[in-house]
Amino acid sequence: MAEEILRFLHEIGIAVRLEEITQPTFLPGIFIDSGVLKVDLARLKYPGDLLHEAGHLALMDPVRRAAATGEAGDDPGYEMGAIAWSYAAAVHLGIDPQVVFHADGYHGCSLAILEALTSGGCLGTPMLHWLDLALDERNARAQGLKPYPHMLRWLRG
Repeated sequence: MAEEILRFLHEIGIAVRLEEITQPTFLPGIFIDSGVLKVDLARLKYPGDLLHEAGHLALMDPVRRAAATGEAGDDPGYEMGAIAWSYAAAVHLGIDPQVVFHADGYHGCSLAILEALTSGGCLGTPMLHWLDLALDERNARAQGLKPYPHMLRWLRG
């Protein structure tokens, strides 16, 4: 599954480099280094975490993305946006969203987050709409396009 996710990230323009990671990381086997998602497959515990971290990079403007190192930031709006982005990516790839929203993630709130996203809730989706990455139901209908979780594009330009 990690290979499928990594292929997707490459296709959409998120730089990935497979290599050993020796420094401590927030998520096992993943480290952001100057806009590159470094992945240590031997230490990667949850492949779905790749989508969440990629979501953070995807929502950054290109200058900030290229400079991002370490943690992706602590802005709550962007965190919610990364959550919504990673759910849309899982749906797009046909991956069970529980791979992203696993029991050991999201401070014990994975199930609640997943329920909000699958029930049509707007958890994080306003950020995707604001960045013109996805459309809400009303705007999608008005434009004759598909609504979120369909993405208009995957990276902020």
